[in-house]
Amino acid sequence: MTTYQITCINKRGSHYDDHERISHIGGLTNDGFRWKLSEDDAIKSIEEGKCQFFVSVNGKSVDVVIASHDNRKYLKTTSDGYRPNNLLNLPECPAG
Repeated sequence: MTTYQITCINKRGSHYDDHERISHIGGLTNDGFRWKLSEDDAIKSIEEGKCQFFVSVNGKSVDVVIASHDNRKYLKTTSDGYRPNNLLNLPECPAG
């Protein structure tokens, strides 16, 4: 299983609206190459055991997990004592 650090996100709608859903996650590989996945593809790769994801908060790794609301799956960070959700606070991914 490959582990990736998420360093940016794209949302549907305004990036600063916490109620908008994430459309894509992204980051850099260990080789310095930029990667980007749709939320649906990221969820599928987690469910299939191909990838796992995390974010770094104050130098600490926080796992990204699948959650569900109204039968719709989405990504979120595990509870780490920081509010709000660390994934939603990441900067916007570059276009492309």
